[in-house]
Amino acid sequence: MTDTQTLEQTAMRYRVRVFYEDTDASGVVYHANYLKYLERARTLWLEAQGHSHRSLADSHGIAFTLADAKLQFKQPARLDDDIEVLTTVAEQRRARIIFEQTIRREKTVLIQARFTVACVRIHDFRPCALPELLQKEMQ
Repeated sequence: MTDTQTLEQTAMRYRVRVFYEDTDASGVVYHANYLKYLERARTLWLEAQGHSHRSLADSHGIAFTLADAKLQFKQPARLDDDIEVLTTVAEQRRARIIFEQTIRREKTVLIQARFTVACVRIHDFRPCALPELLQKEMQ
């Protein structure tokens, strides 16, 4: 099985329609908006696990912060495109999650991304272990 097939089977999917406000003067999605789409997809992934950023902050005193981001821009999304963000966990470590994400229009890959998200204590922003319940859910 190829990595693409694995992503297809295990990924959480988030659909986005490209609106005028997402684009630049040429009708192409402005590069910073891809980051918004990817962030929303990771938030929806967390909610699909039964958690929210607010609930983890309130019950565990933790938050997630971006530690590393790698994006490859392959093709642009354009005004009125229906695109899909695929999100999967590539690796889980004690205090971080590495996500692989793809933005595509139908079968055409537009963006490939890899994000390392660190778990930190809210009161001092120091790294800490992921809550045990979240670790178990990801296994």
